[in-house]
Amino acid sequence: MAKAVIIGAGIGGIATAVRLAVKGYSVTVLEANDTFGGKMQEFWLGGYRFDAGPSLFTLPHLVDELFTLAGRNPKEYFTYTRLDPITHYFWPDGSRVKAYADAAQFATEAAQQLGVPRKAVQEALEKSSRLYKGTADTFLHKSLHRLQTYLSPDVLKAMGCLTDLGLTTTMHEANAKQFSDPRFVQLLDRFATYNGSDPYQAPGTLNIIPHLEHNLGAFYPKGGIYAIAASLVRLAEELGVVFRYQEPVLRITTENGKATGVETNSGSYQADVVVSNMDVVPTYRKLLPNQPAPEKTLQQPRSSSALIFYWGIKRDFPQLHVHNIFFSQDYKAEFEHIFKYKTVSQDPTVYVNITSKAAPGDAPAGSENWFVMVNVPHNQGQDWEELTAKTRQAVLQKLSRMLQTDIKELIEEEQVLDPLLIEGRTSSFGGALYGSSSNNRMAAFLRHPNFSARLKGLYFCGGSVHPGGGIPLCLLSAKIVGELTPAVVPSPAKPPKSHA
Repeated sequence: MAKAVIIGAGIGGIATAVRLAVKGYSVTVLEANDTFGGKMQEFWLGGYRFDAGPSLFTLPHLVDELFTLAGRNPKEYFTYTRLDPITHYFWPDGSRVKAYADAAQFATEAAQQLGVPRKAVQEALEKSSRLYKGTADTFLHKSLHRLQTYLSPDVLKAMGCLTDLGLTTTMHEANAKQFSDPRFVQLLDRFATYNGSDPYQAPGTLNIIPHLEHNLGAFYPKGGIYAIAASLVRLAEELGVVFRYQEPVLRITTENGKATGVETNSGSYQADVVVSNMDVVPTYRKLLPNQPAPEKTLQQPRSSSALIFYWGIKRDFPQLHVHNIFFSQDYKAEFEHIFKYKTVSQDPTVYVNITSKAAPGDAPAGSENWFVMVNVPHNQGQDWEELTAKTRQAVLQKLSRMLQTDIKELIEEEQVLDPLLIEGRTSSFGGALYGSSSNNRMAAFLRHPNFSARLKGLYFCGGSVHPGGGIPLCLLSAKIVGELTPAVVPSPAKPPKSHA
């Protein structure tokens, strides 16, 4: 039987393991940490449950597809509900908007609360939908680094969208041209953060992202985001995948231009296919030190990282929902601090995720579990102890002011995650959450491909390679790897035993 070794049990590695097992490979997943999930962890602080990393779930069919592929009923493993509203938005001037799941209702809300023309909102979401549908099959579901992709009929569909894709303008410029209200422009600009980018630099192409939430919907998995990883590991193990924890890979072995397996402290693993779910930078620097590295690709500007405060709050806030955004006064200055000055603004936008709104058991009665996140630069040697203390104070002041409550007095449990810890726990280079940023119009083509051009049998999945970071794109990277890897040749049938 053909063998596959996967380095890393993040969501991309787990999904790849499922796909290769279904394809007929004998799959072993090697993980440096003591459990699966990568950034997709959960933990408890007292009576409060937290998802440690990703908090937004879109395109759930990409998870369901893995169970269906394996001949299973997805609902027997994994269930979820559609969120409505999706997000509550708060601005410093007191404005508030509920982003309803229904696009027409959201357009009405924006018109009533911000004075934005209802028709203009609907047209923007329709355009986002049209561009996503026209380009996703080419740019997200297939490798951009193989000739066959450009010979597909899907390319003609994508070419028809090129004039509207916003390749020659920034995301902010495209939004500001369409809407005069700076608050609604800010709401649309924030979708650049979904892949760790700056809307004032990233191309208008990123305006396809709102389609995922406002046309297709956002969802909450039963058991939290962690349940995505847990359910897929259960499936993978049923398919015969072996997970080996606390066994970091030391190097990828090669011979005659081919990846032949990996080495760990426990020994060697021979493989026909090696897949790295590890960040592409340490994959080359640590696991392939003697191989020529694609320096231009590895030196692409990194995405943003995150500073997260996990707070057990001993009160409930009826005006909040699962997803909440408290905007800064000067959005451009905030992104300049992150990407130009490599620091954190004194007035950051604050995201508050409260899963106990959807799952009451995640917090004690009358209390809430607050996942409080600020976008920050990736680690480049900053004093994170000092930055964390200053940012915590700024966040507390902001939330206390905008919610008219002293939040500090309500915190009874606390834990912090900064870029240094993210880097140390997940091997994400610099703690960058999405690998490279999309802060130039060619960024999609400059991400590392899902295969090695130099070493046959070596593949890559996860947030640091094509098509990008975030749960849906990591799942799509696994899909691409599954399609790129060779078909398994069945073992020749053994002749029947003779009874002569």
